[in-house]
Formats: sequence, structure tokens, C-alpha cells
Amino acid sequence: MRLLIPSVPSPAAFTRRAADGQVALLAGGTMGTRWSVRVVAPAGGPPASLAAGIQAVLDRVVAQMSHWEAGSDLSRFNRSRGWQGLPPEFILVLDTALQVARLSDGAFDPAIGSLVDLWGFGPPGAGAAPPSPEAIAEALGKGGWHQILLDSLGLRARRSGTAQLDFSGIAKGFAVDQVAQWLIGQGLVHCLVEVGGELRGSGLKPDGQPWWVDLEAPPGLALPMNRVALHQLSVATSGDYRRVFNHKGTRYAHSLDPRTGWPVKNGVASVTILHESCMLADAWATALMVLGEAAGMALAEAQGLSALMVVRENGRARESLSPALQAMRE
Repeated sequence: MRLLIPSVPSPAAFTRRAADGQVALLAGGTMGTRWSVRVVAPAGGPPASLAAGIQAVLDRVVAQMSHWEAGSDLSRFNRSRGWQGLPPEFILVLDTALQVARLSDGAFDPAIGSLVDLWGFGPPGAGAAPPSPEAIAEALGKGGWHQILLDSLGLRARRSGTAQLDFSGIAKGFAVDQVAQWLIGQGLVHCLVEVGGELRGSGLKPDGQPWWVDLEAPPGLALPMNRVALHQLSVATSGDYRRVFNHKGTRYAHSLDPRTGWPVKNGVASVTILHESCMLADAWATALMVLGEAAGMALAEAQGLSALMVVRENGRARESLSPALQAMRE
């Protein structure tokens, strides 16, 4: 087993354990998946309204950023013409997504909704076969992050063409951050938040230990276990095994390369990113998954990202660690 311990300076509130508290587990559904929260609550237990409060935070994210809800702010934007006023949270996520798109040279792109739908990974559902090269080229022409204009100060954005936003590669991470920040605002600074496999740990458990989490690994591959102390830290993983379909003996994964329009085929099985922001961990994991080992790990080093990449090679798997992640090894 490999232990990963971050060096993250924390205020006293996050390093002073609640010795008289107890860990409570809350859970529910959101974004087509499950959420769970482990929180150190007073001896009498967490407030009865806590689960409802967490659900309300997540419901707001869905109401703003869901590609699947016709009434969401994102869906409204995708139908719009001209400048559209948008909530501050939406603007923050869009601004972050566009920054990662620029830094990754389009390997991460929040404006490939048409392409996602075409491949059957969006609300229209799967087709009987992969799309034709002509249809892919048409979808590529409709999308692209360059077609999104953002006025952050004015809390508005517009499409210069017919690009369709899709926040699937960033919204879950943002939701994790939102829940964690809401809990801290309630005075519950010791917590572990998870939404669909993306996590953020804050503070300590009652015994003074951090929130230890085993990093997600691609199924069926012989790899060492990586266990990380999530203290003021988030983790997100992108993998080629989560959503796939097979057609005439060919396997197609949901990880699409926004630059070519085709599913990624670069040998990368998964990318895990450790970051203080789960939103950024989510986005960067997607970007490096698309870039592949050489370009992805070079970008991770340039950006100071703690990245773990699993690469399939000749029927086996091997790991590639960025310098920032290697510095966490014990």
C-alpha cells in the first residue's frame, strides 16, 4: 500500500479535533448518482434538518447546471440567443471551465454538448451504432469553447455560434465543494463529502486522524493500493470504464476528445487528481485523460498538479505519478 500525505497549511479550526463528537453518515441521490456525507457532529447527533440542507445545496447545482433538465440555467442558455444573465455560481464554473480549456489547449472543453449527445452519452440516449464521420465533423463545427463569450463582472454569457454547454466534466466536483463549504458555514468543519466518487475532506475525525480514502482504480487491473489523507484536499478520477458501449466488437468509452470528436484511445485507463478544489480536480482529470500520458503528465508538472495516471500497456497496467504527487509519498 502507498500512503499519500499532503502538506496543506490549515487554520486552527480544521486541525483541532472534535474529541467529544461522533461521525454521522448522511446520504441521498443527485445528478443520476448518489451522494454521501460523513460529518463529525455533537454527541447528540447532527441537526435533523442537515440532510435536507445538503440536498437543497445539490438541488441548486442541478437547477443551474444540469444538461439533463430542460428547465436548468444551462439548458436555457443552450437555447438562447444573445447575452444571458446567469447565477454567480454558474459564472464561476463556466469561467473555471474556460480557463482549463485554454490551459489544456482544448483537451477539456465545456462546449461539446452536441458531440456528447451525438455519441449517445447525453439526454437523447444511445443510438444503434456509432455516429458517422460526417456527423462527428458537423457536431465539431457546432461546438468549441472559443464560441462561448463570458462577461464575469456582468454575470452574463453568450454563444457566438450554436455551441452547447455540457458541465459533466466539472459540475460534480463543484457540487462537492458547495456542500463542503455549506457544512463549514454551519460550523461543521470536520467532514468528508462525496458525490458520485468525487470527494473532499475537511478537518479531522474525532480520533485525530484525517479522512483516509483509497483512490479509485480501474477494475480488473493489478495495481498497488493508494491511500490518501484527505485533509483540506479533494480527489477526482476520470476513467475509460465508467460508461461504455460495444458495437461490432469495438469498445467506445464516454471520454471524448473535443479536438477530434472521437472517444479517447491513448491507452490511459484513468487519471486521478488531488487538489484543494474538487471542481478543478474534476476538470483536470478529464483534461489529462484526453491528453494522454506524455502531454498529460507534462501539463500536470507545468501546472503543479498532483496527478496519478494509470496506463494500459501490453495487457498490463502501470502507474505514472506527477512530481507533486510523488512528493506526498510516504
